[in-house]
Amino acid sequence: MLHKISRFIFSFAEGIKLALYAIWTNKMRSALTMFGIIIGIVMVTSMVTIIDGINRSFQSSMSMIGDNVLFIQKWPWGFGGEEYRWWEYRNRREIQVSYASLLEQRSQLASAVSVEAFASRNVQFEDREARSIQIQGVTTSYQFTSAINVEHGRFFTDEENQTRRRVMVLGYDVAEALFRNRDPIGRTVRMGGQRYEVIGVLEQQGNFLGLESFDRLAIIPIQTFGQQFGLRWNINIRVKFDSEEELYEGQYEIEGLMRSIRRLDPTDDNDFAINKMEMFEQQYRAMTGVIYGIGIFLTGLSLFVGGIGVMNIMYVTVKERTREVGIRKAVGARYSEILMQFLIEAIVICGIGGILGIGLSMLVVVLINQFFVAYMSLQTVLLAFTICAMTGVIFGFLPAHKAAKADPISSLRYS
Repeated sequence: MLHKISRFIFSFAEGIKLALYAIWTNKMRSALTMFGIIIGIVMVTSMVTIIDGINRSFQSSMSMIGDNVLFIQKWPWGFGGEEYRWWEYRNRREIQVSYASLLEQRSQLASAVSVEAFASRNVQFEDREARSIQIQGVTTSYQFTSAINVEHGRFFTDEENQTRRRVMVLGYDVAEALFRNRDPIGRTVRMGGQRYEVIGVLEQQGNFLGLESFDRLAIIPIQTFGQQFGLRWNINIRVKFDSEEELYEGQYEIEGLMRSIRRLDPTDDNDFAINKMEMFEQQYRAMTGVIYGIGIFLTGLSLFVGGIGVMNIMYVTVKERTREVGIRKAVGARYSEILMQFLIEAIVICGIGGILGIGLSMLVVVLINQFFVAYMSLQTVLLAFTICAMTGVIFGFLPAHKAAKADPISSLRYS
């Protein structure tokens, strides 16, 4: 048994040595053969890194929006592939700020209810200006229905909301743009022709799916927002639940309460939308499924072309070394040893191509991250090497089998 193991290790080491020598001897031919493998590995790693990047960004983005939250809005989210009847939705009555307090009083399952309204304005401090900042008017409970955290200072109070105080909580990027290394707390900024006292700065949140920044915002009390911008249009209500189970039950409770608040008859359709993140997740899964499908097809095509190149060059190699095979078989080399020698050579060619492909993929990932999101993990690198090894075995087997089955006498006569 020990003898067999020693012989296997010797044959394996000798196979790697011969493979490297053959590759070095025929550098141009080997490089052209590896090119197809490199392209295939770049394709597969790029696909996986983009999906990994999107997955990580998606999970992070969902946590930014808030877990176990329902969104009561005039317009339903346009996901799911069904016909979007915008001509019906536009005639719906607007959502009112007063609904939030009614839902909070009547709901048995909701842990918090908040209101939000949106506008876009420039925010200024001295000679600096942050342009096109999302201004959010919210109630104090917004800090419980969303995933925001105040890093410096504080959030506004109910009293400040009711008295329409001009106070503002800045997003991280806005605070950086306006104040840089200065402490913003207590300073006065200008927004829409009005002065606001900065009372807090939010913790950095990052970008939604690597695209839209969640840090370019400014939050003010909703009553203050109404005084400056009005509260007639595009009001959203967030309803927070403590768990997924309560969210599942709570959506029916909230629907019933909203129908009661809107005084709808039992036969009337809902004239409001209850949106939830599950709808976005379904659209996300469909999107990543399409990316996977396209990526697998292109990757498979690239690796197939690269594998054919490996097979072709291995047939050439076997033919060139026919006498060598004959001599090895004449002195007692077994079928498995000849097979291993040429399989190892095919695997080494693919492996080197894989290393170069992974190196190129790292540069591609850096480039992708300038515009979108991508993340290369250790599992992706191991997957790439596994694919290289499998490509070498699959496409190198037939040439290796031909060499291992060759007749030693005929091989020795070959010239």
